[in-house]
Amino acid sequence: MNRSELLIQSSQQKILILDGAMGTMIQRYRLTEEDFRTPALQDHPKALKGNNDLLSLSRPEIIKAIHEAYLEAGADIIETNTFSGTSIAQADYGLAHLAYDINFESARIAKQAAEAYTLKDPDKPRFVAGAIGPTNRTASISPDVNDPGYRAVTFDQLSEAYQEQVRGLLDGGSDALLVETIFDTLNAKAALFAIQEVFEEKGIPLSPEEGGVPVMISGTITDASGRTLSGQTTEAFLISVSHVPLFSIGLNCALGAKELRPYLKVLSENAPFLVSAYPNAGLPNEFGQYDQGAEEMADQVEEFLKEGFVNILGGCCGTTPEHISAIAKAAAKYKPRLVELEKIGDD
Repeated sequence: MNRSELLIQSSQQKILILDGAMGTMIQRYRLTEEDFRTPALQDHPKALKGNNDLLSLSRPEIIKAIHEAYLEAGADIIETNTFSGTSIAQADYGLAHLAYDINFESARIAKQAAEAYTLKDPDKPRFVAGAIGPTNRTASISPDVNDPGYRAVTFDQLSEAYQEQVRGLLDGGSDALLVETIFDTLNAKAALFAIQEVFEEKGIPLSPEEGGVPVMISGTITDASGRTLSGQTTEAFLISVSHVPLFSIGLNCALGAKELRPYLKVLSENAPFLVSAYPNAGLPNEFGQYDQGAEEMADQVEEFLKEGFVNILGGCCGTTPEHISAIAKAAAKYKPRLVELEKIGDD
């Protein structure tokens, strides 16, 4: 049984637990500028502190320890430390040339941790999802209010950057690919196109049912309007990406579990794929911090579970291994959302 088949089998048996926030955990280490500099970057002219993806090269032991903390908490799927792993995002630090290396090493580190925990308990296989973030540019909206027709990036530029990222994530050992925190569906379409291009290049089947690498996608509802930043409703977002044989579709970030519920309900009622959710630990306070505790968040996501909304459940901003542990315990009491898996990948 290959990794794709094993992941599908696991999703039929239980609600899969995704890990929590990487950035929240990195903050606990109180890192300095030096922590972000590899020997080759000692004289790099730009400040690098805050470039968390770079830690996979400069402090890999920290990233591995965070993965292990989430695996210990009960995560079935851990995400690579590559949210800003494209050459487009890394260009802000003058490090576009390191994009492939960042993705390859991030996937390798996560894979080592996942394999070690699978060996400890073969009945609970662990998986690595290659995290593909939205980049810091949007293809649908002008960043200049005085020039609404201007775009800071093109579809082709996004696709090229995503292809490089996908190659690194796959070469490093990712079991799945997760296009996440989507605020602009056109960016997501560029990522999906890039994935298809790389799959064709590597001879990987597009459908997970045929042994292909599962593709997961997760959008972001930015506020109470119930729309993404580029203006789509949840249902419109689902329709816009359903041309690809996805493993799962879901929502993450921006909102807490309570606020996310109505939009998750739309996906649950309409998606022919598995449904995922990984909300923030509530809404941020006036200082941008997340105060919602693990038990309170678990109580809120339990509403998703009671109503049979989800197949994959985890945490985003502000969540920690404590949150994931509480969520995992709650999820263990429920069966996953029913979905006809033979429909996954159908047009």
